[in-house]
Amino acid sequence: MPRESKKAKCERALTVCERMNERYPQAECALHFTDPFTLVIAVLLSAQTTDKAVNSVTPTLFEKWPTPAAMAAASPVEVGDVIHRLGFFRTKAQHVVETAQKIMAEFGGEVPRTMEELTSLPGVGRKTANIVLNNAFGIVEGIAVDTHVYRIATRLKLTNASSPAAAEKDILAVIPREMWGPVNHQWVLFGREICDAKKPLCAECPLNDICPSAFKAHGNPVQKKKARRLS
Repeated sequence: MPRESKKAKCERALTVCERMNERYPQAECALHFTDPFTLVIAVLLSAQTTDKAVNSVTPTLFEKWPTPAAMAAASPVEVGDVIHRLGFFRTKAQHVVETAQKIMAEFGGEVPRTMEELTSLPGVGRKTANIVLNNAFGIVEGIAVDTHVYRIATRLKLTNASSPAAAEKDILAVIPREMWGPVNHQWVLFGREICDAKKPLCAECPLNDICPSAFKAHGNPVQKKKARRLS
C-alpha cells in the first residue's frame, strides 16, 4: 500500500470529523460539574477510572468541600475516605487537596485559564487542562487525547505515536483547528459504542470505508456488503 500523503491524510481526518459531527452533534462532557473548580477536580479524579465511577463519588465530595477554600482545608485522608472506590485514590486525594491549596495560594481562589498555569497544578496534565479550558472557559488550545481518542487515532493511522500524550501533536496537525473542540467527547462516545478496544464493530462503523485498520482486520466491509447483495 503506497504511503499516504499529508494532504490525503488531512482530507480523511476532515471526513472523520464531519461524520462524527453528524453522529454526535450534541456531545458533552460526561463528568458532572458545576463550575471550573469542580471540573478540574472531576477530571483529575478520572485518570484510569471510568466517568461513571467519578460521578458516583463527586456529589459527596463537593457537598463536603464545594470550593477551593474548603478543599484546601481538608486532609488527604478525609478526601481519600470519600473517593476510596476510585483507582489510585490515595494519590488522587493528595493531588486534590494540593491543587486546591495552590489555587488559593497562587491564583486568588480562581481556577487559572491558561495551559501553562493549569498544568502547574498537582496531578493536572495537558489532557486535563485541555478539557478544563474547553468545557469551563470555551478556550480550545488542543485536543484531550485519552485512551479512546488515542485508540481511534491509531486505528485510523492518524498517528504512530507510542503514547496518548505524544499523539496529540500528530492529531492536531491533520484536523482543522476549528474542529478541535468536540473531538474528545465525540470520539469517547464513538469508542464506547463502535470502536471498542477488544471488539470493534467494524462492519457497523461509519468510518469503515476510510479506516485502514478495518480493511486490514476485516477486509473492506463496504465491498463485502456489495458482494453479498450481488450474490
